[in-house]
Amino acid sequence: MEKRRLSFWQIWNMSFGFLGIQMGFALQNANASRILQIFGADVHELSWFWIIAPLMGLIVQPIIGHYSDKTWGKFGRRKPFFLVGALLASIGLILMPQAEIFIALLPALWVGAGMLMIMDASFNIAMEPFRALVGDNLRTDQRTLGFSVQTALIGFGAVIGSWLPYVLTNWFGVSNRDEDGGVPMHLILSFVIGAVILIGSILVSIFSTKEYSPEELAQFEDEMAHQKTKVADANAKESSVLDIFDDFRKMPTTMRQLSWVQFFSWFGLFGMWVFTTPAIAHHIYGLPISDSKSEAYQNAGDWVGVLFGIYNLVSAFYAFALPYIAKKIGRKLTHSLSLIIGGLGLISIYFVPNENWLILSMVAVGIAWASILSMPYAILAGSISPMKMGVYMGIFNFFVVIPQIINALIGGPLVKYVYHDNAIFALVTSGVSFLIAAILVVKVQDVDDLIKQ
Repeated sequence: MEKRRLSFWQIWNMSFGFLGIQMGFALQNANASRILQIFGADVHELSWFWIIAPLMGLIVQPIIGHYSDKTWGKFGRRKPFFLVGALLASIGLILMPQAEIFIALLPALWVGAGMLMIMDASFNIAMEPFRALVGDNLRTDQRTLGFSVQTALIGFGAVIGSWLPYVLTNWFGVSNRDEDGGVPMHLILSFVIGAVILIGSILVSIFSTKEYSPEELAQFEDEMAHQKTKVADANAKESSVLDIFDDFRKMPTTMRQLSWVQFFSWFGLFGMWVFTTPAIAHHIYGLPISDSKSEAYQNAGDWVGVLFGIYNLVSAFYAFALPYIAKKIGRKLTHSLSLIIGGLGLISIYFVPNENWLILSMVAVGIAWASILSMPYAILAGSISPMKMGVYMGIFNFFVVIPQIINALIGGPLVKYVYHDNAIFALVTSGVSFLIAAILVVKVQDVDDLIKQ
């Protein structure tokens, strides 16, 4: 038996929840540093607060992957995790920018960091089963399209989230300043809107998508290719969450090779997310390093949101081109070239004469971002057993979060002691990291690519 071929719109609806998830991520990525600085964090401390995000991914995703592989009930296999994650993430979105309402109990900075932790844990609860669902529901010849559609929805959601504060201020007149030096109303309202859209988009995926039962999955031809793994699993002792460590030890060769590509890709992304606002405020707008509350700083922060929306918009459209490019030149070369373009884009930020030229830099970053979100997963999916799809997608997330944790630990000291609080050099470092990842793609074995290299 073979899995049924899904139409484009069936694949679209299946992944539609990613629109809301990434809208929440985009609001966080573009504005969390600004909010934490408003609450009192120094620029060199930002990466330490951001360490919460990858730590949550490191802990949550493999566990959720393991249990979603083993779970089947009347609500499905992956769907319950989507809904629980969305509900918890919406709480974090609503409360993070309003952390000052808890000031009688704890400092606003602590509460804000706590809400950041809740958001990240919840995003991970929802996100990992979505990636596993593509492996569950799609045939091999549709997986690249499936991950590309996810990337497109991630892009569209991120555009909405990134641009929302700017739109509320410039189109609807919502203030981007708070007279008391607190979080502006346009950010508070943006996060509330993000929470509502997150819940709505997840519900679209839940009600429009049918999951295969474990019995059905066991009958498909792509499952039969991993018959030995299935028999071994069937004869093994009762599974537990500790099996994750054994699965890690037995990870496929392709995953090991991709781990280094992922390491340098996500090391670079983390530096970009954390330091773009202070870097552009200081290097492009000419503001003092200590300025985090002036109107000019808020304008710089809003422009960073626009720029992040641009790279995500580019990624959304480039994602649709990726399956056709990969079909012509192979997935490895497609990913390598995309990373090179993105790396050069990040490095160019140092050289641009004004903020408008940053649009071109972000177009290049968008090309790399689209590929990072789809090509490694498309390459990986063909090398792992469908019965282990969830746990290995979760384990693969180690190589997303570990480089972010390392950057979080060393990024702040680098900016303070090596770059002398000049955060622009953190962005240059991120660009170089992309270029290293592009070189390492060459060593990856893509076992089911249509073009063998």
